[in-house]
Amino acid sequence: MKKNTYKVLGIMSGTSLDGIDVAEIDFQISAEGSWTFEIGKAKTVPYPSIWVTILKEAVNFSEGRLRTLNKDYTRYLAEVISKFSSTNYIENLDAICSHGHTILHQPEKGITLQIGNLPEVAELLQQTVVCDFRTQDVALGGQGAPLVPMGDQLLFSEYEYCLNLGGFANCSFEANRERIAYDICPVNIVLNELAQQLGKPYDDRGTIARNGTIDSNLLDVLNTLQFYQMEPPKSLGLEWVKKFVFPVIEKSKISVADAIATFTEHIAMQLAKQFKEGASVLVTGGGAYNDYLLERVQFHNYIKLKIPEAPLIEYKEALIFGLLGVLRLREEINCLATVTGAERDHSSGIIFHK
Repeated sequence: MKKNTYKVLGIMSGTSLDGIDVAEIDFQISAEGSWTFEIGKAKTVPYPSIWVTILKEAVNFSEGRLRTLNKDYTRYLAEVISKFSSTNYIENLDAICSHGHTILHQPEKGITLQIGNLPEVAELLQQTVVCDFRTQDVALGGQGAPLVPMGDQLLFSEYEYCLNLGGFANCSFEANRERIAYDICPVNIVLNELAQQLGKPYDDRGTIARNGTIDSNLLDVLNTLQFYQMEPPKSLGLEWVKKFVFPVIEKSKISVADAIATFTEHIAMQLAKQFKEGASVLVTGGGAYNDYLLERVQFHNYIKLKIPEAPLIEYKEALIFGLLGVLRLREEINCLATVTGAERDHSSGIIFHK
């Protein structure tokens, strides 16, 4: 299915549980192979509280409960996409390109599960659906993450680094003519959980952190976690956060506000170590709105942070999963071995036809 223009919906649900990002994307490829894009109608559909609770707890579900959850979530996801499409008069799509929602991610055990990627989603939507982008990479010995760097390479090559601040932070960049990328540390998956203990959905602009006190003992423990000593390729999941992060925060016995301040400083220190001084860094994801966090990153390392317009901040992952779906339709490489550690580059994702 190779042509010069594509119209798709990119769908993303991240570990921070902000909601389901749905974005209408128009792609164009030039005769020289350069990609351009335009983000059209886009919306983040917040999860009802019952779904937030279920998705937080699902990591502990039995295999049977996960199968049931997968079916229920697939139907729910299809409803969200269908309502968005009808409300915004979305027509003539080449495909819906959907990440699904990650429940399990243990690539060292050959396990990754993104729910919402069952064949029924194409039947329910009556559209071609490209989805389940991570499974093949894990089967090939890779981390199954991060997958965004392929899009960074094709769409944002003018920046030395691309940094996404979502549930987790990840970055990508060129080194020795190869694309390198990896997860850096948890971000909103921890900060949002802590803020919610104070009755806030998140730490708006980093205000809570700015007014809290950094606990040096907790900061030292966080900064010496073994993951930070590992070389890429490497990736993180909720399981790791539950095992290594929340227990040490709880053990510190400090106030929630101070925990937010301390963890924000931890994030800033880990981020600052990734970039060469003076580098240009494109910042997207919800963390791009955390002014205090970005100030602390620049305190530890002077870099040129580029904060784009809101649609790109909020929908970059949906945009790039749209592109990954298009590349899959074209049977072109969309997953890089240099990024994930898989045995080879490959075209990942399953195509379901209506």
